Amino acid sequence: MQTEVLTKRLKSRAINPTAMRLLILDKLMNTDVALSLADLEIEMDKADRVTIYRTLKTFEESKLIHSIEDGSGSIKYALCESNCKCTPEFTHAHFHCTNCNQTFCLRNIHLPEIHLPKNFIAEQSSFILKGICDQCKS
Repeated sequence: MQTEVLTKRLKSRAINPTAMRLLILDKLMNTDVALSLADLEIEMDKADRVTIYRTLKTFEESKLIHSIEDGSGSIKYALCESNCKCTPEFTHAHFHCTNCNQTFCLRNIHLPEIHLPKNFIAEQSSFILKGICDQCKS
């Protein structure tokens, strides 16, 4: 992907565009599935695990990506939409394929508004559907 597009995306979230950040963002933008730290390590075999992890945390803190705990034992990461604020009100559903172990964002399926009891504050929410994806069903 063009460096200027990647740089603009990083700068829109006040992230300094280093070479590693550009590479990781490029990987995340060019996949249809959420990626784990291990997935990115495999894709970027010359990169240091700690550097990848720190980059993911920087992206997550800046609301460029969101993390998904899909029950597979590893946290996966996917790009946020440009208007996302990563608050419970913006949460969409995810689908985890139990056959190929891939996790997909279902951006068109948003969680309903939930009214919590007085003095309860939601900090996170998730909705994971599990089953067989279209590729595995074929």
